Amino acid sequence: MTGPSQPSGDLPDLQLPEPGTPLGAVSVRVNAEANLVELLTTLQDAGAEIVAINTFPPTLGEPDVVRVFDIETRNFDSAAAARLLRGVPGGAKAEPRKTLGQIFGKRVIVIGGGAQVAQVNLGAVTEADRHNLRGERISVDTIALVGEKAIADAVRAVADLPRAHILVLAGSLMGGEITKAVREVREGGIPVVALNMAGTVPDAADLVVSDPVQAGTMAVMAIADTARFSIERQRGRRY
Repeated sequence: MTGPSQPSGDLPDLQLPEPGTPLGAVSVRVNAEANLVELLTTLQDAGAEIVAINTFPPTLGEPDVVRVFDIETRNFDSAAAARLLRGVPGGAKAEPRKTLGQIFGKRVIVIGGGAQVAQVNLGAVTEADRHNLRGERISVDTIALVGEKAIADAVRAVADLPRAHILVLAGSLMGGEITKAVREVREGGIPVVALNMAGTVPDAADLVVSDPVQAGTMAVMAIADTARFSIERQRGRRY
């Protein structure tokens, strides 16, 4: 059985991945001279498809901006991509990486009041650990917010978060603009679990759970490939 054909150009000595190889990523520290278009063009000309770009601002003691490119290609791997980008002006340092999806996997997003968020987080992290030991990659992101507008803005922003697979709303009273935002993210394909609270959010959610720890547990089970739990079969129920 023969492997993929050898690419032409500047990559003669690469070990080529087999078809179906997962995405790779390359992290590039760039300075003011760097041209994003040139970085992208360099990868694209070599046959890479840019799947995602994440930009991280300079941190204390690090003057360079960090850009992480998630790439998909059968021509070369992320180590080869790093070697390519090291030759681009302004690319101070380029290193191969796994993608953020490969490292942090699916994300559970928890939004609401501090006490309820903490309890949902307890259930979600505990359940995620059980599935991650079996090969999953599930991470939990939380933020405690106060106010209808602030929470509604955060709910809508979940649709823009990479790798967000489910949203949990944890509070004692949510409605109005938050309910509208819940319907919008659900239309975008993100299921919503809500605590059994006052207001109209429970009526708009996919699933309502009274115990916050159990809500976090069920949210993780709903997105885990290693769990036998379907939120489709639970939609509209209250526990």
